[in-house]
Amino acid sequence: MSWIDLGPLDAVPERGARIVKTRAGCIALFRTGPDEVFAASNTCPHKGGPLSEGIVHGRQVTCPLHNWVFDLETGEAQGADRGRIATYPLRIVQGRILIDGNSLAVDRAA
Repeated sequence: MSWIDLGPLDAVPERGARIVKTRAGCIALFRTGPDEVFAASNTCPHKGGPLSEGIVHGRQVTCPLHNWVFDLETGEAQGADRGRIATYPLRIVQGRILIDGNSLAVDRAA
């Protein structure tokens, strides 16, 4: 894996999100706890809602348009809804958020 620095952990509010531009397009970072962040597509597959503007709860985010809920670990829609958002491997090192650059390359080729 080649890790790309996305910035400081403190730049993402707890129970909130932030958009970052990558070579694969815009990705949303969701901070679910003091030291826990997930990276996923910012676009809901249902109607294209901006997930970074949704509600972060537990390890899930709820789309602001039609309340679809996605698991941030797997990307799978929850409940009766069907669909999935792309997720990307992250790690936090010395207060910096790093994303797996190889996962962005695979996403771009798809």
